[in-house]
Amino acid sequence: MKKLLILTVGVLFLTGAKAQELNVGLDFFNRYVFRGVDFGASPSLQPTIEFNAGNFTIGAWGAYSTGNGAFGEFAEADLYASYSFDFGLSIGATSYYYPGTSWFELDKGVSSHAIELNLGYEVSGFSFSGNYIVNDSRDGAGAEGGDVYFEVGYSTGLLSLFLGAGDGWHTTNGNFQVVNMGIGTSKDIKITDSFSIPMSGSVILNPNTEQLHLVVGVSF
Repeated sequence: MKKLLILTVGVLFLTGAKAQELNVGLDFFNRYVFRGVDFGASPSLQPTIEFNAGNFTIGAWGAYSTGNGAFGEFAEADLYASYSFDFGLSIGATSYYYPGTSWFELDKGVSSHAIELNLGYEVSGFSFSGNYIVNDSRDGAGAEGGDVYFEVGYSTGLLSLFLGAGDGWHTTNGNFQVVNMGIGTSKDIKITDSFSIPMSGSVILNPNTEQLHLVVGVSF
């Protein structure tokens, strides 16, 4: 965690001369489904605070239920950093954290953070991502370490198709299986001639849990 913060500060210093932008946003979804896994947070408020400097991005993202679900009053607060190259490749890291445990707990096996390395590539509507958990946090954030998740997708502009598979904390038995497949779309809800609200929706099937999810939300 400390190395990730030092690296982030170093990249910010190197990109200090480039265009910088700070964004704040809030998404409101009927349910929180991540990589085909239903976290039972219904409905879900998902805030974002993000800083961009050139091709470098650092931010914080969260998910907070507005009612009790299978996980109770669910809460998640993640930190992430990424760098995007002009030819479509992106690399990054994400720290998954669930309030209720100490944010400063970093010991093996009980760490409150699941640290994941992220790799992505996009070209001509096609996308690919690979993700790898580097630490053991099974009694804290819930990942055993070595957990992987891969996803491929294709967007036509009107519709997007996706197929994802993983192991570890992505599946009910820990084995590598398809967990996330479906179709998504988006539209703008016109309020005035100069103001619209983005809306998105997905139909998601998880063959591992044998569950179908319909997720719709708006962004501000």
